[in-house]
Order: sequence, then structure tokens, then C-alpha cells
Amino acid sequence: MRWLTVVVIPVALAVAGCGSSLPRSAGPSRRAIEAAFHGSPAPLVALHAQADQLLGGGVSAFRARMQALRGHPLVVNLWASWCVPCQTEFPIYQKVAVRYGRQVAFLGLDVHDTKGDASAWLKRYPVTYPSYFDPSRAIETSLRTIEGTPQTFFFNAQGREQYDHGGPYTSVRSLERDIHTYLGVR
Repeated sequence: MRWLTVVVIPVALAVAGCGSSLPRSAGPSRRAIEAAFHGSPAPLVALHAQADQLLGGGVSAFRARMQALRGHPLVVNLWASWCVPCQTEFPIYQKVAVRYGRQVAFLGLDVHDTKGDASAWLKRYPVTYPSYFDPSRAIETSLRTIEGTPQTFFFNAQGREQYDHGGPYTSVRSLERDIHTYLGVR
């Protein structure tokens, strides 16, 4: 009986605690977003107009969007609604994408997920940019060797990859540091 207690209690505690506390959304108000993005260049305005949308079209649509964003540095965040580290970093992207959204393009890449789960996640944690829906991971694979989820890619204004960050960002400061370092944006 004692062995049952030793096994059951830790399992029950783990189930009760694991995944039960999601991070708080850090999505700013619509008014704050409008003020932050006032005067944005047309390609970024078009991007912001698709906030929280899951876009289809596969690799060709994703590449066409990247081409349309040439002239602007680009941050691509690979995520999934089921990915706990992705969940913890989403509020960081909510903040940083607003702070830099007039200078830097942000795109999400939702991988190996269901459309319903991804849409529900974006309703709970709205971001100011769209995500491409990539259930088969075709877009992900086209980027290059993926280290896991989450992963963030930084492309300069000419569309060349400058850096990829494997794993979650754990602070606004760390994501901002990489934007400064690899994209030259202040």
C-alpha cells in the first residue's frame, strides 16, 4: 500500500500542477496598438491588418509574404498551441511585436497543430501579426534544419537569415537584445 502512495501522490500533484497555469496575456489594447503603429509603412500595415489570422497557402504563400516584406527586417516565430515553452513566450511576443512593429515585420508559423487549437490559442493570446498554418511542417522544413519548437528566425531587410534562436525566449529583454544584435533595430 505504501508503494501506491509513493506513486499516486506525486502523479496526482504533477497532473494538478502541470499545464494548469497558463501565462497571462500581455496583449495591449486596440488603442495602444493603433498609436504604436501609426505611420507604419504599407507592407507592415498590410501585415498588421491580418493580426491573429491563421493563413494557408503553404510554402509558396509564405515565401511570397517574405518577398513582399523585403526592405523590412523580419522575425519569424515557430510555435504550436500544444507546446508549453511556446505558451510561456507568447506574452513576450505580444509586447515586443507592438514595440517594434513599425520597423520590424513579425510572422508566426504554427506547426504540427490543429486549426481549432491554434485559433483558440490566438483568441486567448492575440498578436499583431498573422501566423501561417503549417500542420504538415512543409514551411518549417523549407526554412532549414529545425531544432525544435519554439524557434525564432531573424531575417535582415534583404531577406537573408541572420540568426535562429532555438528554444523559448524567457524575457522581453532577451528578444529585444537579439532584434538589436541581429537586425540592427533600436
